[in-house]
Amino acid sequence: MAGDSIGKLFKVTNWGESHGPMLGAVVEGCPAGLTLSVDDIQPALDRRKPGQSKIVSQRKESDIVQIVSGLVDGVTTGTPISLLLQNQDQKSKDYSNIAELFRPSHGDFTYQQKYGIRDVAGGGRTSARVTAASVAAGAIAVKLLAVRHGIKITAWVESVQDIEFKTDPESVTAEQVESNIVRCPDESIAKQMIKRIEQVRKAGDTIGGVVACCVQRVPVGLGEPIYDKLEADLARAMLSINASKGFEIGSGFSGTLMKGSEHNDQFISKEQKIMTASNFSGGIQAGISNGMPINFRVAFKPVATLLQKQKTVNKQGETVDYQVHGRHDPCVLPRAVPIVEAMAALVLCDHSLRHFGTQL
Repeated sequence: MAGDSIGKLFKVTNWGESHGPMLGAVVEGCPAGLTLSVDDIQPALDRRKPGQSKIVSQRKESDIVQIVSGLVDGVTTGTPISLLLQNQDQKSKDYSNIAELFRPSHGDFTYQQKYGIRDVAGGGRTSARVTAASVAAGAIAVKLLAVRHGIKITAWVESVQDIEFKTDPESVTAEQVESNIVRCPDESIAKQMIKRIEQVRKAGDTIGGVVACCVQRVPVGLGEPIYDKLEADLARAMLSINASKGFEIGSGFSGTLMKGSEHNDQFISKEQKIMTASNFSGGIQAGISNGMPINFRVAFKPVATLLQKQKTVNKQGETVDYQVHGRHDPCVLPRAVPIVEAMAALVLCDHSLRHFGTQL
């Protein structure tokens, strides 16, 4: 199956299935000489794992990462780094009742038609479970970007359905994001979001929203014309995340309501540094970072797996009633926050190596 890798110089290959014995990632291109340990990776996995609060899936996975290659005495050697995660709480029997039918808005039908076979248990490769490996790889990229450029990546839940939190992206801190289980920086709005998610969960339904992200201390020059523009690669990475349905950078769609005289980011000189007075471009112009913070938003649909009875069709084309069982997220947003950060780090790290070279 093609499409399991991302990046050119900093290349990550993701492997494994939702209910297989294990899953992981192989990271190629990490420069030699970077001090690296499980302690650099585990915190990101802990933020993504299921079972961490009452508003996410109650599947119990410790997601303890193992680094099984690419290090000598805790230092990267420049060879491929293999990351391994064990699946511990598989319940494949929860999916036995859907083996002969296609769940609405899932990959069941498209995978069956394309490959002639599909992994029924948890959706196999289509499951958000596989993002754990991407988050592990992303943690390496986060450290490398911090060492090379001092880059800081912060994502947060901006909206849950119509409950929205708006602020200056540069003002959001990781501490604010992690202060509550929904990962919205504002405590009062977070309480409203949590209440809405709980109401939807009790009804056996699901809900969507938007994750925002701000990347600060980005150097000028990341990105390549024409098809490897930085925002294009970021969009590709974000839309690879399960349940994502939209990506916008800078002013995004709201920019269509402005005039060019309002939207242009005027250059100014401040303390002998060239910058822009506004940032409607979202930190990227002509596909290349301009040194301003990169601001983008990712829209996530309501999770497709409902605990309500639904109608669908089976392999014979007959209309049938079905109801899923098991443990599922009523809202993907809280766990999507570290995934968005990880995918942004993978893209930026790859472009950092492409522009500034591969030496640490």
